[in-house]
Amino acid sequence: MAAARTGSATQGSGASGGSGALPQPAGTGGPGGQDGSGDPERVLGVAVVGAGYWGPNLVRNFQASPRFRLRRLCDLDVDRARRVLGGYSTVEATADYASVLADPLVDAVAVATPAGTHLEVALAAVRAGKHVLVEKPLAATYADGARLVAEAEDRGVTLMCDHTYCYTPAVGRIRELVRSGELGEIHFVDSVRINLGLVQKDIDVLWDLAPHDLSILDFILPENVEPVAVAAHGADPIGAGRACVSYLTLQLNTGAIAHVHVNWLSPVKVRTTMVGGAKRTLVWDDLNPSQRLAVFDRGVDLAAPHELAASERRDMLISYRSGDMVAPALKEKEALRVMVDEFADAITAGRPPLTDGRAGLRVLDILEAASRSLEFRGAVVGLRAGRP
Repeated sequence: MAAARTGSATQGSGASGGSGALPQPAGTGGPGGQDGSGDPERVLGVAVVGAGYWGPNLVRNFQASPRFRLRRLCDLDVDRARRVLGGYSTVEATADYASVLADPLVDAVAVATPAGTHLEVALAAVRAGKHVLVEKPLAATYADGARLVAEAEDRGVTLMCDHTYCYTPAVGRIRELVRSGELGEIHFVDSVRINLGLVQKDIDVLWDLAPHDLSILDFILPENVEPVAVAAHGADPIGAGRACVSYLTLQLNTGAIAHVHVNWLSPVKVRTTMVGGAKRTLVWDDLNPSQRLAVFDRGVDLAAPHELAASERRDMLISYRSGDMVAPALKEKEALRVMVDEFADAITAGRPPLTDGRAGLRVLDILEAASRSLEFRGAVVGLRAGRP
């Protein structure tokens, strides 16, 4: 992956200007201090770093949550930060990240800067004793992500990766269906995320779009099921200098397979995921508001040889099942709001969030292995053993 520009860590996504080294302040919060751990009634002070593409969404949801009070919005372009906050806001807009980290009223920091700056911005916050939320990806490399996770664990602060799709009602229900065993043993997962999208300047289509699907896969799979190897194929038909179309195939430790198709060049937008199990198969169409999720009692059964007469064993052992389709009702709620609540719950309960730093590491592991596979024209690349 070609990392994003690594200027000042307060640089918002897509912004320009500014530079300077980050401070490494002494701890000011931490468990048992001013972070509110163990006190579910305490409102947590939070600062958002980065007022570019994603920062305003975080600002809006933190301001709407009774669990947080937004204290500061930090960006090198202070005028833009003020525009995001609005003319009547009492939240401070600042370009001084050191003052944010030194503020005892700031218990948590949400990082919405370019991926190449995630390590230095988030690491400074962790070392200041702040709980940290980082937009995807967790870091520009697996090594950077591992360093951040280790530091957060050593200092006892919450580290959460903003895998937003995992907090949608549809994905939450998919997780329930898969982990409850209602679908049966998972046979395959197939995901398509294509559109006529913005060709990025510093990353390929895998690093741009696949983190969504990989984070969802990591979120829904049962604890004993995990990817063990990956093969990736890609193409650059427009001469952009990076893959604009890519197909990613994951081998699971159970023998099942997961497939992800991402594409910047499709004239139509498609957002579908299919999870096939031994008992049932579900289809998630994120662009169909009237029926986002459908569960089919349809599939293929394989009769055991001992159940057949000798004369029948020469024939196919396959039978086809055609049952009902059920469309589960989903309660619509903004995913970012659910994510913000999970961040607060994890901090106050002193537990890992559902999409913690290690979940972000697992996604980075797959992305880096997929990049190596692309370099070797689709060679199968093994993943790190076990869930990091």
